[in-house]
Amino acid sequence: MSKRVPVLTYYLEMLEAPETFISPPDRKLHILQSENPSTDFYLYIYNRVGSKYNWVDRNIMSREELKKIISDEGIEIHVLYESGSPAGFVELDFRQEGVCELAYFGLLPEFTGFGLGKYFLGWAIRKAWSKEIKRLWVHTCELDHPAALSTYQKAGFQLYEEKEVMQEMPD
Repeated sequence: MSKRVPVLTYYLEMLEAPETFISPPDRKLHILQSENPSTDFYLYIYNRVGSKYNWVDRNIMSREELKKIISDEGIEIHVLYESGSPAGFVELDFRQEGVCELAYFGLLPEFTGFGLGKYFLGWAIRKAWSKEIKRLWVHTCELDHPAALSTYQKAGFQLYEEKEVMQEMPD
């Protein structure tokens, strides 16, 4: 069961690749593309990252609909690993020509606070701009990590719209 509540949502964009590069923290990190992941793996990492922030979108759709999205050739899912354990993921959506949406991004709770997020976001931005795009955009909201908006802005995203959006919330 779920209910819909108004949530302040921020829309940010980047119209050119940033010139800065964030060095990785001194940790054993690997980033691997999860090509055509199983829905179980996808939902595991999605929920480990987003459950604290009321991410529900992927849980309320059918498994068939989710599988169609995550196996689409325009979707790239990259998983950050630390010492062999999943530490976070990013989903880049290239389905619209010339545009990339940073659809989902985050770290598992036990991997926050070590500088991994800044590094991984910088990596994701470079990955997005390695394609022929003219615009990279992301949205975040007041339910996300308290540092999400400022982290995106420090990475070079510019706020272009704020609005209240009706969000599905678990009861």
